[in-house]
Amino acid sequence: MRGAADVSVTRVQTNSKVFAYSRYDAVPVLAALAQFAYLIGLFVAFRRHWQWWVLVPMGLVYAVSISWNINGISHNFLHNAYFRSPVLNRCFSILESLTCGFSQVFYENVHKRHHIGNADLPDEHGHTHDPLSIYKHGYEGKPENIFTYVFCSYFRDDPKEIFRDIRRLSPREAWWGVAEIAFFLGFYVMGFVLSWRFMLFFLPFYYFGHCLSYLNGYYLHLGGNPNVPIAWGVSSYHRLYNWLWFNNGYHAEHHYRPRLHWTRMKQFHEEIADEQHEAGVRVIKPPHALGFLDAGLREDLRESAGAPPSVVAQTGMQQAS
Repeated sequence: MRGAADVSVTRVQTNSKVFAYSRYDAVPVLAALAQFAYLIGLFVAFRRHWQWWVLVPMGLVYAVSISWNINGISHNFLHNAYFRSPVLNRCFSILESLTCGFSQVFYENVHKRHHIGNADLPDEHGHTHDPLSIYKHGYEGKPENIFTYVFCSYFRDDPKEIFRDIRRLSPREAWWGVAEIAFFLGFYVMGFVLSWRFMLFFLPFYYFGHCLSYLNGYYLHLGGNPNVPIAWGVSSYHRLYNWLWFNNGYHAEHHYRPRLHWTRMKQFHEEIADEQHEAGVRVIKPPHALGFLDAGLREDLRESAGAPPSVVAQTGMQQAS
């Protein structure tokens, strides 16, 4: 059996002339195209005056698909760009920006800083390296209230600060991020011109979709250990969830080896399972967005109330077995 160090540096190889790492990346690419087509279909259905009892569920499906895309398709793309061609990668990034309603270049910057901090605790000045840390707006080293995290996080990004951070390394990439913002804002303006009533119907589902993504993110780290690298994330091995969300459930494994291709997460988990058990990696039974249903997580957090996060995190994988 190969060690974790071997897996961490081994990239998926393919002789495909289109895909950079794996032909399996055709699946998330096609899924992204399908989601964009669904968005257009939602607009057409509204314009054709479909019944509300059909339109509202369709809007909810789109909302769920935003979280699905951000945590699966887009997330894997920014870690391992799907195509060999820089042009195709740029086009896909623009497509994702239009479909999800935010710049993928800006998202990549925020997400990379998330991996620098790994849901870190605030320092003595209240600063975290991870802008998405569930502890950033909490009190006394405890996670933020789930409702404020889920419903307020969308409004907390500072586009100017993100732009400056990207420009520090690549002015060209920073302006591409601005271009993506212009593209999706222009796309939405066109929507208002064609049907302002549709946009008023659409925007609440758009916002709710981003809230669902933050809900997913909350349970990706609630109960993790910010001080132990192998236990930074919280994993879920729910088979259907990982099949649909492109192995997003292997989150402890992902934070431990963020450059590892999504198709190799299950294998990596099997190779480091003993190490994870010894480190007390948190595992929940349901998909992350339904983490509040995990009885073991609720019980452990209740018993650990008042304890520092490093103590809260000392529960092993047996809780989910």
